[in-house]
Amino acid sequence: MMDFLLKINEMVNSFVWGPVMIVLLIGTGLFFTVRSRGLQFRRFGYVMKTKIGTLFTGGAGKGIADGAVSPFQALTTALAGTIGTGNIVGVATAITAGGPGAIFWMWVSALLGMMTKYSEIVLSVHFRQKNSTGEWKGGPMYYIEKGLHLKWLAVLFGVFAFITTFGTGNLTQINAIATSMQTTFHVPPFATGLVVAALIGFVIIGGIKRIGRITEKVVPLMSLFYVVGAAVVLFINREAILPCFSSVFHAAFTPSAAIGGFLGAGVMKAIQMGMARGIFSNEAGLGTAPIAHAAADTEQPVEQGLWGIFEVFMDTILVCTCTALIILTSGLWTSGIDGANLTMAAFTQAMPTAGNLIITVALFFFALSTMLGWSYYGEKCFEYLFGEKWVMVYRVAFILVTVLGSLIELKIVWAVSDTLNGLMAIPNLIGLIGLSGVVMKLTRDYFGEKM
Repeated sequence: MMDFLLKINEMVNSFVWGPVMIVLLIGTGLFFTVRSRGLQFRRFGYVMKTKIGTLFTGGAGKGIADGAVSPFQALTTALAGTIGTGNIVGVATAITAGGPGAIFWMWVSALLGMMTKYSEIVLSVHFRQKNSTGEWKGGPMYYIEKGLHLKWLAVLFGVFAFITTFGTGNLTQINAIATSMQTTFHVPPFATGLVVAALIGFVIIGGIKRIGRITEKVVPLMSLFYVVGAAVVLFINREAILPCFSSVFHAAFTPSAAIGGFLGAGVMKAIQMGMARGIFSNEAGLGTAPIAHAAADTEQPVEQGLWGIFEVFMDTILVCTCTALIILTSGLWTSGIDGANLTMAAFTQAMPTAGNLIITVALFFFALSTMLGWSYYGEKCFEYLFGEKWVMVYRVAFILVTVLGSLIELKIVWAVSDTLNGLMAIPNLIGLIGLSGVVMKLTRDYFGEKM
């Protein structure tokens, strides 16, 4: 019976993350890019000045209304769910399966995905509403129901997202933490599960306010820690950086030959792996991050949407590129090693003492923050489906599953979660395309007719 279910899942997964769905996801980003005349490129300087500038002026979190978080806290909560093991594991998988050219197509998916993420957030803030406690709630469930008036489609998204929370957002993350802690520090998985469950419980019981306060501190620090560690490795491997960039651009349009443990890859394989792993990492089009952004204390949907452009830039263009360059400059991508082990080996090659520690610490905080972000996504989907009074049941269940995830084998969980993660995109993309006129109108109203 289990083998039969796995075969069914494999068939569905081949479509969900196959060429057709990737074209739909990338096509949506291209559609919004063309319709907005490249807003993410024309206004990128404005994004950097007005958004990232708040980090240095202290204006990110002052005077927050009840039931909301600051726009920056909404961003870091979304980034918490986005920056995760995919930045370490997913990039390595893309390279070993698709060759260096996969990285070029990962960049393409990110550049177009900026507009997809922007549009999701704009709609989420525009169609959000408050619950009985005065807390904002929004996301694809609400803009599909209120904007397109398709309740059944909104429920479908909520079901997919709610179930995926326990897989992608919990079991796979805690298992990655427990495995790395056992390998590096010989900590028993059950002990890791208990500690992480306690940490997660302390944060999520406090709701979005506490999640926002934690993520606004943890996400910038963990990202800086990883990027600085990566910068040191790249400085050590600096002579190989330019040749690696050359190989990325060359292999993006030319089949990669078999080398060592690398079996070779055609251009289509590079495109498929690069775009799929890019989307999987930054989640543009999947509909998760808008749930967090809906809680922001802002009256301007476009203002919050601009954070989404930076979110994709931060996750894929910055963090994923750091991982990719480290793997490529090490030369180990042809060794036959894959996943987190490849990234860890690349770090360790450059820094024998600290490399293993950097990846272990990064994996811990990346996975932990992902759990925090996804716990909120799941909570809001659960609230949409079953009502506010059952939210605490969801939180307790999420905490208990954390302990379980540190102990079980996760092959089937990974497989099913990957499928459900992609299935969320279908109702969300329908909502985005159907409401594209609303996005453009709000954008014109904010920037003026010329945008």
